[in-house]
Amino acid sequence: MRILAADIGTGTQDILLFDSEKEMENSLLMVMPSPTQVIAEKVMEATQTGKDIVFTGTIMGGGPSGRAVKAHLQAGFLVYATERAALTIHDNLEKVKAFGVRIVSEEEAKELTASGSAVEIVMRDFDPEAVSKALSGFGVTVPEKLAVAVQDHGNAPDKSNRVYRFELFREFIEKGGELECFVYMAEEIPPAFTRMKAQADSLLKTTLRAEGAPEIKAVFMDTGPAAIFGALTDPVARQPSIVVNIGNGHTLGALVLENRITALFEHHSSRMNPEKLQDYIIRLADGSLGFDEVFEDGGHGAYIKEATGFSSVRSVVVTGPKRGMLEKLPEKEIRPEILEKLHFAAPFGSMMLSGCFGLLAGFFKKYPETSIKLINP
Repeated sequence: MRILAADIGTGTQDILLFDSEKEMENSLLMVMPSPTQVIAEKVMEATQTGKDIVFTGTIMGGGPSGRAVKAHLQAGFLVYATERAALTIHDNLEKVKAFGVRIVSEEEAKELTASGSAVEIVMRDFDPEAVSKALSGFGVTVPEKLAVAVQDHGNAPDKSNRVYRFELFREFIEKGGELECFVYMAEEIPPAFTRMKAQADSLLKTTLRAEGAPEIKAVFMDTGPAAIFGALTDPVARQPSIVVNIGNGHTLGALVLENRITALFEHHSSRMNPEKLQDYIIRLADGSLGFDEVFEDGGHGAYIKEATGFSSVRSVVVTGPKRGMLEKLPEKEIRPEILEKLHFAAPFGSMMLSGCFGLLAGFFKKYPETSIKLINP
């Protein structure tokens, strides 16, 4: 049995090809530029060559690509976008128009491209054709079992998507906070998760499969919970545990008790520092970290359903590409109560693939006939 897991982040897209007939450590893996970084590069190239652009495709992650679009407009060039692609910039299309983006129909987009009036840039978070092309050079094919994670703030055209994201997190934690609360088959994706739904729709229409090939089995997750549950596959994660994923774009910390997320905070990694992070870790476990404090500092927020007290936490597990925020500190700069419990997770020897291992665990939950135990008690 083979499963392709793809964790789509702000800086990188991390891809794991799991094969049940091999040791996990012998799985094939790739850490490549994230789709939004690739889009940003294409936009910057159009800016440098003085060309207008037209976005087609569907909603995907923003950040770097959004900043490149603003720079393109400020340089005096035109930006067109179909409605689905424009949602990448903002859930409210009137705000997209206010930025200076011109909304066009699918037919108008084709005409702009065909006439050479604008360079077409296709928006899409996960591109199985590109992955297939990369693997085919090594004689490897993409399997029909797939697991994909994207960060989805939820569709919130009239309110802060940071607020709405934590409304959704609160709902999932109140439902129990187990892994199965955060993983979906395509037909189970909540309507609010428009980015996740767009990737599912796109993926299941893929032309990769040959005629008569087995039906695709796929699951989808948000990148945050995927990284948390993935880090729990490392034996260093002894529960109750605080698990922190310091990603290129976001830092997410969770209190995990009996494989349940009972408390959570999320901030932008660029606004975090070692002192703030250590304070958040302790206060999340103690139950004193509030939503307003994190939100007003520019973060997404915090929600605590059940706190254990930091003294009851057995391990503080840190993963993610920016984990050097703590890993590179001299010991004297790490609070003693954290230092004695601090571990840097590298599940199956691959720190960058924590999200992929969370996706695998989610796949096994949804398809129990394939189940392999990954998460440690």
